[in-house]
Order: sequence, then structure tokens, then C-alpha cells
Amino acid sequence: MLEQYISSRNLRFVLYELLDVTQLQKIERFEAYDREAIDMTLDAAKQIGDQYLFPFYRAMDKEKARYADGEVLVHPSMKPAIMAMVEGGWINAHDDFEAGGQQMPYAILNAATLIFHAANANIACHPFLTTGAANLIRTFGSAALNETYIPNLYNGTWQGTMALTEPQAGSSLSDITSSAEPVNDGEYYKIKGQKIYISGGDHNAVDNVVHLLLARIKGAPVGTKGISLFVVPKLRYENGELVTNDVTTAGIYGKMGQKGYVAAHLMMGEQHDDCRGYLVGQPNQGLRYMFQMMNEARIGTGMVAAATASAAYYASLKYANERPQGRHPSNKDVHQPQVLIIEHADVRRMLLYQKAIVEGSIALLLQCSLYGDLAHHGQGEDAVNANLLLELLTPIAKSYPSEMGIHSVSQGMQVLGGAGYTDDFPLEQHYRDIRVNAIYEGTTTIHGMDLLGRKLTMENGKGLQLLSKEIQTAIEAALLIPNLKPYAEQLMKTGASLQETTVNLFQLASKESPEVFLADATLYLEYFGTLVLAWIWLKQALAAEKGLAQNPSTNDQNFYEGKIQTFKYFFEYELPKMVAMKIRLNSSVRVTLETRAEVLV
Repeated sequence: MLEQYISSRNLRFVLYELLDVTQLQKIERFEAYDREAIDMTLDAAKQIGDQYLFPFYRAMDKEKARYADGEVLVHPSMKPAIMAMVEGGWINAHDDFEAGGQQMPYAILNAATLIFHAANANIACHPFLTTGAANLIRTFGSAALNETYIPNLYNGTWQGTMALTEPQAGSSLSDITSSAEPVNDGEYYKIKGQKIYISGGDHNAVDNVVHLLLARIKGAPVGTKGISLFVVPKLRYENGELVTNDVTTAGIYGKMGQKGYVAAHLMMGEQHDDCRGYLVGQPNQGLRYMFQMMNEARIGTGMVAAATASAAYYASLKYANERPQGRHPSNKDVHQPQVLIIEHADVRRMLLYQKAIVEGSIALLLQCSLYGDLAHHGQGEDAVNANLLLELLTPIAKSYPSEMGIHSVSQGMQVLGGAGYTDDFPLEQHYRDIRVNAIYEGTTTIHGMDLLGRKLTMENGKGLQLLSKEIQTAIEAALLIPNLKPYAEQLMKTGASLQETTVNLFQLASKESPEVFLADATLYLEYFGTLVLAWIWLKQALAAEKGLAQNPSTNDQNFYEGKIQTFKYFFEYELPKMVAMKIRLNSSVRVTLETRAEVLV
């Protein structure tokens, strides 16, 4: 039977056969997570996806969120779905047992999160925003803030958000102008300013919305060094009662996609000059604190993209297995019945492309999640190394699924032909929904500059050395398998080519201005990301070869052979693109830098 929106079999393959997540039981915190517990966790997530999320995905697009009479109204499926996720313990699943959590490893939690997002990210994004906001308060906030906000965030009656962007300051957070003025020696701060594009910023499926908001205390240093973090609720407590906190929703944005996932324009202190914010941690440390939520959200954005592409893949695969059209080129007999379109080589090419992007991205995201578990809860050098690998791969984990996922869904639409462009099928909605992920949580350009300008040089390049070692380990294992040896050799040559290009770029950086060095950072991000995905696919091929050698059932044999064919597709169709990218990255012709703005007419 074809999957509806995500493959549970693939998730189990990645967790058990690729990553061996049961190794986490060696860490005391995760000792309860044996295979039976993990299977039960994934099954529980799938039940919520099937019952509360997937059935309403298309309805939320047609009956979109709207702003009327000062209130943001969302689809009626939102509240019961959020409460189902609350009752399942998903909002605080990673927390300690003592705090009401399940001490769930990120690798398991994020596998479940992929299920939720593939079923309906328009709903699933809301409670996980709350998770991120609550984590900030729990990690950096005072005991009073924890006592006031955490219980209601965790019970799903309050929504959490991150409020960064302003009309004059998008990605350039050093230019934010929202202000904070201390009252009663810092008992609270009067907040003034505007925030735009605030996801989950206001809606009627919850009783209150709590914004984790960046603002500048009056007199603070300019730039990012003077930014502080505040809890700014829509409603605040006063004499034990909830009253308005002078946070006004000016409206919500009419988005191209994700029409059930609210993006609000908020004004603080505009009506009564009485918007109160409560300082989180120390003054002027807000951006450092916020990076915890931002880094979580970057992995989360990659998961939303990969999950959306997954749902699109299974929709197009279903269509390809049902739609008859044409005959094989060798058959000119019009009296013969038409064949299903999956019989055509080019349709299989498009499906293989989708499968390569979706399953490669999922494996990368769960690999990063495992690094997160080891970094936060492992010991000694292993934890340090896992953290460096996570830092290095985060720009890839966010950007590759987001950018390539767009192309993947586009290919899915192409499988359907004209039908894909109509709302009779979900592909056009998936295409609109996925597009924003390349913009969320830092545009692709920002992540390119982060990778090339910062992550590669961390700890004198130790992260890159560790990744190279991981890749070499996979290559050496694959060289021993005749079916994989040519591809292992191909990856070895491509890796050497990337290393040569990286050295050339850093030599350029020592001679030229940063503008020259970073001009093609976005292209370098794709170049680097393609190699990383090739490594991920080689690892999957190794696991699939092992699975085939164990004489599996017919169904498993098809699964493993599908893995190997998709691996071959990636190496035959995607990895060669790095040749052209290398030529561009090593070219001395600086087209973009030398193009005057005036000629773009």
C-alpha cells in the first residue's frame, strides 16, 4: 500500500539501520528508549497525523486564517489538533521527567515531528513554536517567569512565538528599533515598536500569545551588542487577572502558501503606551539567548521543507501508479492499452529525483538530531565533536531541504502534468507551502555566508576535519563492496575537488575584501551541500546492501533496492553538477560584483 504523506518504513530504516539510535540508551538520560519504545512513539505520532492533521491540510488552504474585527480566526481543526499534541506530551517531550517531560532524544522527537509536518505543517508548526519559546524561558528566565508562563505554554492554552523582524530590519537585527524602558528598577520594561511576519503571532485557538521579543533598552550599545530579550504577552497578569498588555494585531499577511499558519503584524505600546515586557536573563544578551531558538528553528525549517516535499512525493507517486497515458516508444500500436505513466522512464526520473531529495534530506536532518543528542548529553570529546559537526551542518540542514525541496515539489507537479497545476490535487498547495522555507530563519544567502564565513573556520577548521573523517569512513566501507566501489571512488575525487576549491577561496579571502570572498557564498553552500548529501546517500546505500544481504522479505527487498537505485540516481544525476559549480567558484570573473546597479534596467 502506498504511503499517504511520509514513509514510516523509511523513518525506521534511518533510525535503526543508518544511525543506530538505540546507541543512545548508553546515555542514562535516554536508557528507556529501546526499539519497542521508539516504535510506540512513532506509531503514536502517526495516529495524531492521520486523525488530527492530514485530514484538514487542504481544507485549511481553502478556509484560510483571516483577520476580522480585531480578531485572528483560524480553522476549527487547529485547537483540537494542538490539544491532541499536548495530551500526547509532544510540546515538552524533550524535558526532564521531573519537569513533566519524557526525556525524549531529539533524533526520536524529530522523526515524529517530520510525521506531523508532512501531515499538516500549517497546524504542527504552532505547538513547536511554543516549545521553542518555552525553552528560552526555561533556560534563561527567572523562577518567576518560569512559574508564570511555562505551565500555560505546556498545556497548550497559550501560544509562544519568536518576535525578531521589524519593518526596517529583516535579517539585519543590528538595526532593530523596538525600545524598552525600565520601570520600578526593572520590575518590568515599557516596550514600544512593531514586529512583522510573526508566525503564530495571534489566533483564536489559544487564550493568550507569549512573544519572546528582541528590543533595545534605552541607552544600550548600538548594534547587536545592545539587544535584550523580553517576554511580552498579549495578555498580562494584574492583580491575579489577565488584562490587555497593549499588544495590538494590526493584521495578518496574505501569504502565497501556508494559509493556515498565521503571520501577524504586531504593534507594541501604540494605543496606550503601556506594553510591558519582562527581561529574560541579563541585559544586552538577547541575541545570544535567541540563537538557541533560532538554531532549533533552523533545523525545524529544514524538517518542514523535507516533510512537505515528502507529502508531495507520495501524492505524485500515487498519481503515477493510477494514471494511464501513452505507450512505450517501441510500441506504435494504438489498439494496445495505454500504460500507467510510472512505466515511462522520464516519469521515473522525476520520481527518483523527489525520492533522492526527500529521503536524503530526512536522513541528514535525523543525523543532525543525533549529533544534537550527543552534543547536549554525551561525554567528553565525543560531545564536543558532535557539537562541531552539528554547527557545521546546520546551514546545510536548513537550506538544502528548503531549496531542493522546492525543485522536488515542482517535479511532483510535472508528474501530474496539467492536473498538477489545478487544486483538484494537493501538489499546487505543496508548491506554494514549501516556497517560504528558503526564506524562514535566515535566507539561503545568510546561511551561505554563515557556512563559508564562519562555520568552516570554527576551532581552526576542526568541524570540517571531523566531517572529512566521517566521509572517508563511509568511502572506505563502500570500497569493499563491488556494487558501491565506483561511487565511493567518485565521492573521493569530488571531495578532493571541494577541498581544493575551499583552499582557493580562503587564499582569496587573505588577499581580497570580504565582498569578493563571499560573493558566491550561496553557490558554495549548494556545492558543499551536494557533497554532504552524497555522503548521506552513500551511508544509506551501505545500510541497504547490508539489509539485502540478510535475505529480507519481498517487501523489504523492494525497499532496499529502491534505496540503492535512488543512491545511484543521486550519484549519476546530482553529484556531477558539482563540476560546473567548481568552475564558477574558481573563476576570476566577478560578474555580480562588477555589475553596476544602474545597468539592471
